Amino acid sequence: MSLYFRPSGRKGGQNSILNGNEPHPECIPMPKPFTPKVVTANALIEGDVIYLAADDSWVRDLAKAEVITDEAIAQMRLLDAQARASETVGVYLADVKLGANGAEPTHFREDFRRTGPSNYFHGKQAEADA
Repeated sequence: MSLYFRPSGRKGGQNSILNGNEPHPECIPMPKPFTPKVVTANALIEGDVIYLAADDSWVRDLAKAEVITDEAIAQMRLLDAQARASETVGVYLADVKLGANGAEPTHFREDFRRTGPSNYFHGKQAEADA
């Protein structure tokens, strides 16, 4: 279900918020609230999943990534990271939540990415059980 804002169009008139899947023709979709994000990419040479830390270094542990809670700052950090094409490929913002040990993924794709390849038991998966 989506929320839509319908301006009244009259001076001093009542604006309204409508629920439903079919918006009224005068309705404007309401933006979703900004959720915490991290800047993530793949390391250009190794291919590992990496995250941008607060000190502008790339880290391989999501818990050490900078969690960004302001949309404007997130866009600036994303642009800065995208300019580092000699280090990374596929830079984007990923949704996270704050957990006991730092950032945690909110989407299964990001959880899958941080564990590494899954075709057989090796790499990050093997190191986690060691």
